[in-house]
Amino acid sequence: MIKRLFNGEINSITMAAFLVGGFSLVSRFLGIFRDRILAGQFGAGDSLDIYYAAFRLPDLIFNLLILGALSAGFIPIFTSLIRSPLAKVRSLFGDDHREAWELTSNVLNILAVALIILCGLATIFAPQIMKLITPGFSQEKISLTANLSRIMFLSPIFLGISGIFGGVLQSFKRFFVYSLSPIFYNIGIIIGALYLAPIWGIYGLAWGVVIGAVAHLLVQIPTLIQLGFKYKFSFNFKSPKVIKIWLMMVPRTMSLAISQLNLLVVTIIASTLPSGSLTVFNLANNLQSFPVGIFGISFAIAAFPAMSASAFDKKNLVKDLSGAARQILFFIIPATIILLALRAQIIRVILGSGQFDWQDTILTINTLGFFSLSLFAQGLIPLLVRAFYARHDAKTPFFIGLIVAFFNIFLSIWLSGRFGVAGLALAFSLASIVNLILLWLWLYLEIGKMDELKIFISTVKFSLAALAAGLAVQGVKLVIGTNIDMTRFLGVLTQGLTAGLAGILIYLLICWILRSEELFYFWSALQRRWPVKKVETSDQGEARGI
Repeated sequence: MIKRLFNGEINSITMAAFLVGGFSLVSRFLGIFRDRILAGQFGAGDSLDIYYAAFRLPDLIFNLLILGALSAGFIPIFTSLIRSPLAKVRSLFGDDHREAWELTSNVLNILAVALIILCGLATIFAPQIMKLITPGFSQEKISLTANLSRIMFLSPIFLGISGIFGGVLQSFKRFFVYSLSPIFYNIGIIIGALYLAPIWGIYGLAWGVVIGAVAHLLVQIPTLIQLGFKYKFSFNFKSPKVIKIWLMMVPRTMSLAISQLNLLVVTIIASTLPSGSLTVFNLANNLQSFPVGIFGISFAIAAFPAMSASAFDKKNLVKDLSGAARQILFFIIPATIILLALRAQIIRVILGSGQFDWQDTILTINTLGFFSLSLFAQGLIPLLVRAFYARHDAKTPFFIGLIVAFFNIFLSIWLSGRFGVAGLALAFSLASIVNLILLWLWLYLEIGKMDELKIFISTVKFSLAALAAGLAVQGVKLVIGTNIDMTRFLGVLTQGLTAGLAGILIYLLICWILRSEELFYFWSALQRRWPVKKVETSDQGEARGI
């Protein structure tokens, strides 16, 4: 049974979504556990600032080269090779996807060499690069950041190879093993923090990232071999399929470059703020991305095949878009209220240990509060972007994103001077809301009305229910806070958990009283066990979390 679970093909949309979403949830919880260890051991200070700054460039290389190539190019072409009628005929004569494996080897070799050269150059010029992206650091901090980044530059190479393997597993619908890889990545970082950092200090964190990347790769290899992968040492740059992959990845890579540009600017500005600012921003960002990843991105990925099928059928496209948007808001709106009401408890429980002192906690509370203001926008943006992709339009989201990126940079410079690191989160939130508005208006100009009245009515119901939930959370907090010891971990956990559960129950009750269509749809979806539709593979990179 274990072998079947690891190597079996998963055709059910619900089962595939359950595995990817479930393991994404596990990975995010591990990410929170990772952040707790890092915060407890190092606090919000120079050490973690250096760690996050050193992480930025290796992460940028991976996101631009690997995610762009996989989502836009490799997976669609590889899938077409293994599912074509010709491939099925060849398999009867023992061909066993020879052309697909040759493409995999070719892309793997070209990408590996490119990553080795790029990471090698980045390693050589690390001090000069770090001076550019951390202008506020002292010379000593820049030197240490450069040394850490040199170790971390090994990770994009392993993650790049692993990314190609993951694309193969997605194409063959081996979602179980594919979904395990980000969990192993976080485990590697946790091992670095728990066991290597006490021996080698901050260098142990860097080696933990490398161990995580290696684990991310190794866990996929047995299933890849079972599928029949045969490696071939070849470099065919002129292959039509390879050229097509590179051409297809350009728009996606450009879109990813926008988010990476924002992160680079945040790193640059945060390096000029008081020590610990970059750490606080990253820790708060990881927390606020939890509901966005679980609800916003998951529903956007699930809705994408349907929107693609009805992309130029206005009635069905609007129906699919409206349904997914309302379902996202059904989860995101209460998550926003509960996160705002319980952000102090959440941060104290998750991060408030060891070297992470009360001042660090206050800064993170304020930063998380500003992040929370745009959760609704962050949740809907992935859906709207995919609506454009479904209509074969990758340019519009890119240009809108570029405009918003410059707007975010301007706000970040201005607001960070007024509010410190919390100003960076406020700038991000305002830019996200503007991004949502521009995407919605542009799509409206293309297809007309998008069921705004129904979305508005549902949003009013969610908002009323969420406000009632917020009041319930505040009431339970007061009652429990006066009856237990709030200076201890268990007291804070009890208060936050009880108040949060009370808020969720009140929210569901009010939605039921208001006859929320989305509540009943969600409940009926939970009751469906045996769907007959087949799943189409798509990029799951976003679902992995930070």
